[in-house]
Amino acid sequence: MTEAFEISGIPSEGGVLLVVDHASSHVPDDIDLGISPQYLQDHIAFDPGIAPIARLMTQTSGYLAILSTASRLIVDLNRYPDEAAVIVESSDGVEIPGNRISEEEKQSRLDRFFTPYHDRVGELIADLKPALVASLHSFSPALRSDPQLKRPWDMGIMYNEYTVAPRLAIQFLEEEGVLKVGDQMPYSGKDLNATMNRHCEAIGQPYIGVEIRQDQIMEEAGQRRFADILLRTCDKVRTALA
Repeated sequence: MTEAFEISGIPSEGGVLLVVDHASSHVPDDIDLGISPQYLQDHIAFDPGIAPIARLMTQTSGYLAILSTASRLIVDLNRYPDEAAVIVESSDGVEIPGNRISEEEKQSRLDRFFTPYHDRVGELIADLKPALVASLHSFSPALRSDPQLKRPWDMGIMYNEYTVAPRLAIQFLEEEGVLKVGDQMPYSGKDLNATMNRHCEAIGQPYIGVEIRQDQIMEEAGQRRFADILLRTCDKVRTALA
């Protein structure tokens, strides 16, 4: 574990690499975001339920995970470093006054959290040559800023230009027969796919983007259920790709 990331599982070539950009709600003691502590357990701070799923999956041979160890409110790892949203000043109706910082302070956060994380993701892909990369996220079933928005999917698969593994994943998930699966839902990977664009699309690395609805995975039973579903799906996808 470092200040920017932790590794779970045992490295092996040709396996599945899990990339978890929003695994943690941790805010270092020397950073004051100026928000109520309650929001550090909110979806604006991290992706609830997804880190336990990744750790459960890495108990299976051939699965390795890299997980962020700082809140997405410190720096959002699934953005480009020159995007305004890489350090947000408001999120889902909540103002983040501690993120109104200078360019020098912004660069310091990027150097401290963003760059080490992405450097390690790139190294793992180069060294292990995974058969599949799975970017794991969870999504809120409702948004404060848009209460009329409906998000009924149990799980969504996201992608940009690369479609082979995502199409296979959607097929295999639908064959489970118990899930409402979103194709580019609750949002499109063509709009929000920075980590996978950088590390996978750019080099032709097979990948899938995964979003799981948070109310399905807040408890251990749901986390184990979706970890098992994802293990089955990823195994089927990499077999089909071979």
